[in-house]
Amino acid sequence: MSEPQSFYDAVGGAETFHRLVAAFYRGVAADPELRPMYPEQDLGPAEVRFRMFLEQYWGGPRVYSEQRGHPRLRMRHHPFAVTPGARDRWLGHMRAALDEIALPPERDEEIWKYMVMAAHSMVNTDEPQYPGAIDVSGG
Repeated sequence: MSEPQSFYDAVGGAETFHRLVAAFYRGVAADPELRPMYPEQDLGPAEVRFRMFLEQYWGGPRVYSEQRGHPRLRMRHHPFAVTPGARDRWLGHMRAALDEIALPPERDEEIWKYMVMAAHSMVNTDEPQYPGAIDVSGG
């Protein structure tokens, strides 16, 4: 009996994750509120780290842990003021990236639920919602 196919393999493996993360970072690069949260002038290293993390999380190569250790997402994001507004902007760029790569609906829903959960867990400071915030409740 063979093992069930991972999400990573089912959606097209490395190529799909490259496309997703590249599309996401194109949005971040042009976002005047999120871009300052990425201190490196070149977003390339952040893009590589995020892609490695997502690939590993979704059943691909374990390169992220081999190179960087345990993800410890909240600890790694703690130096940055992740507000509800920043979370919503981040999710907006992720939603646009997912729409661009057009996964099958059931796979899109699965990864989107994870992204919403993860983004909500990164919030570490409060602020009023900014006008035009997207509804990320899934409802």
